Amino acid sequence: MLVLNKSDVAHALTMADCIDAIETALADNARGQYRQFPRVVLRAEDTPAMMGLMPVFRRGERPLWAMKDIMVSSANHALGLDTHQGAVLIHDGITGVITAMVDANEITATRTAATSAVATRALAGKDLQRIAILGTGRQARAHIDALRVLAPGAKFTVWGIDAEQASRLAKASDCEVCPSAQAAVSDADVICTVTASQTPILELDWIKEGCHINAVGTSAPTSRELAADVFCSAECFVDSRSQAEAECGEYLIPLDEGLITADHILAELGEVLIGEHLGRSGPRALTVFKSLGLPMEDLAASVRAIENAQRLGVGQLVLW
Repeated sequence: MLVLNKSDVAHALTMADCIDAIETALADNARGQYRQFPRVVLRAEDTPAMMGLMPVFRRGERPLWAMKDIMVSSANHALGLDTHQGAVLIHDGITGVITAMVDANEITATRTAATSAVATRALAGKDLQRIAILGTGRQARAHIDALRVLAPGAKFTVWGIDAEQASRLAKASDCEVCPSAQAAVSDADVICTVTASQTPILELDWIKEGCHINAVGTSAPTSRELAADVFCSAECFVDSRSQAEAECGEYLIPLDEGLITADHILAELGEVLIGEHLGRSGPRALTVFKSLGLPMEDLAASVRAIENAQRLGVGQLVLW
């Protein structure tokens, strides 16, 4: 069994390589190459931590099973730890033998930002001059890296609730820090919302015509980063319809309020990638990609990291 820790994954999986792996996997998923199963979220009394279990099966000549075991704990902020901790287990699809264990924290951060980059390439306009990042955590840093691969000449703006943390991120990432979310998104061609906010942080009146939004930061039926008028006015795409119907507050809240109908989600991103949907209707359209996070993305990123690590001689081989 090959074991890749956080530093191994960071060394073996570049952002550009992850973007390529995710784009291929999303297209393959739209063609039926993957079978995904409902995410299981487990909570217990007297602890701030919760566990998520995300299983997936990949068909093909070399079938694989994978399970991401991810712990999320808000208490980690005070300890200087990332809120997400866990591992991706890779099994041979025929024998069930465990072939690899990969750090889930690095995989999650990289594949989530890479998925937003794939969505931006598929759904945004072609000339990206200004990109706004709302949020200051691990995903904010990863999204700056990912969108810089896609648009190396773009100007980046950053805003966060914690002004000091936003300033540190902007300085470390060579971005412009802004005093408000409205200032950050002013004239932005792409907006990435990567916060832990349970209530909307983005309003329709602030957004430039033809903008593309990657909504990433919350995946709960009662939480949302986008105000209802943003989501209702946009051409909306998701990574998974079934996940959106189960846990996407941006979709479920206005649906319950009668502001949209069930067909407001136009397509999954993979369907756009293989040409089953054209994507944005024109240069003036507002588009939203709601990222829920899929286990097939974890599997695809992990497989690419494993392949690269084997070539580079990275990681530990453990008898199992």
